[in-house]
Amino acid sequence: MKYIEEFRDGNLARKIADSIARETDSVRLYRFMEFCGGHTHAIARYGLTALLPPQIKMIHGPGCPVCVLPIGRVDQAIQMALEHGVILAVYGDCLRVPASGGLTLLKARAEGADVRMVYSTKDALALARAHPDKQVVFFAIGFETTAPPTAAAIAEAKAANIANFSVLCCHLLTPAAILGILEDDLPLDGMVGPAHVSAIIGSAPYEFIPERYQKPVVIAGFEPLDVLQAILMLLRQVNAGYAVVENEFTRVVTRTGNEKAKRLLQKYFAVREQFEWRGLGRLPESALCLKPEYAQFDAEARHPVPYRPVPDHKACECAHVLRGHKEPGDCKAFGVACTPENPLGACMVSSEGACAAFYTYGRRQ
Repeated sequence: MKYIEEFRDGNLARKIADSIARETDSVRLYRFMEFCGGHTHAIARYGLTALLPPQIKMIHGPGCPVCVLPIGRVDQAIQMALEHGVILAVYGDCLRVPASGGLTLLKARAEGADVRMVYSTKDALALARAHPDKQVVFFAIGFETTAPPTAAAIAEAKAANIANFSVLCCHLLTPAAILGILEDDLPLDGMVGPAHVSAIIGSAPYEFIPERYQKPVVIAGFEPLDVLQAILMLLRQVNAGYAVVENEFTRVVTRTGNEKAKRLLQKYFAVREQFEWRGLGRLPESALCLKPEYAQFDAEARHPVPYRPVPDHKACECAHVLRGHKEPGDCKAFGVACTPENPLGACMVSSEGACAAFYTYGRRQ
């Protein structure tokens, strides 16, 4: 398929890897973070670290929306389903995320909660239409990539007067998370920037990174050649002593992004003053909420459940993995007490989680 097979060409991968090896300074260490979980999985799935010289270290970032969703938000969703009797519509990758008291959304369903897996916001609206006597809450998670469909669902619900539909809004903002990482004590030389998020917001929102922190950013697609080319572009910037935002993913991403999608976000959402992220703590202006004029579709207003922060499992190192301070293999529970069949933390649950990537593709060995 166009834009897939040609970006998985092994001969081209080796040529890019040879260029990386030639241009790597043998006496220094390069520390590059791939922000997105999709990049982490590409690196693990295709064994890209085996093609890189030892001087280049890839650090896994917090770019997995399921992984950074704090336990307290999952608890909120479970309480709405169990105590308020709503139909909870949720994407499948949230169903097994550990919550308080040993619960997950799947286990809550076994205890009587009406939890339904959906593939899109259209599915959630269809549930509301099919059950006019029940309140339907869509558990809206994800970065800027999945927020426009949520806004479109609210627009459709308002236009069609679907009064039994609301949204538990947990959409997150990527630049705020990057800022949180940069303000941490983690040494970084550059960053492989998000792909799908950048298709929405564009490359311009990352320009503060080289301007304020003098660190280069290269936005990359999720195929192996995309990632290798982005690493080469970062390497060249570091070696030449300059820092800018570059766009490797030109077949999808522009500087200004998707204007129609951004207008949807601006119309229906406001920025929360602060929001708690798993691993990163409370970050200012890092998440979205519905604007007051759309409060009728705000599940937190219609089905009040107070948010309570909850600490992670004591044996789980997800917080350190998400901040780039540890790798999955540094966790004593990894692959032993914590597996995809019995996950202790969200990084092993999510299809984009670093722990799941390392376990699935054998990097634990």
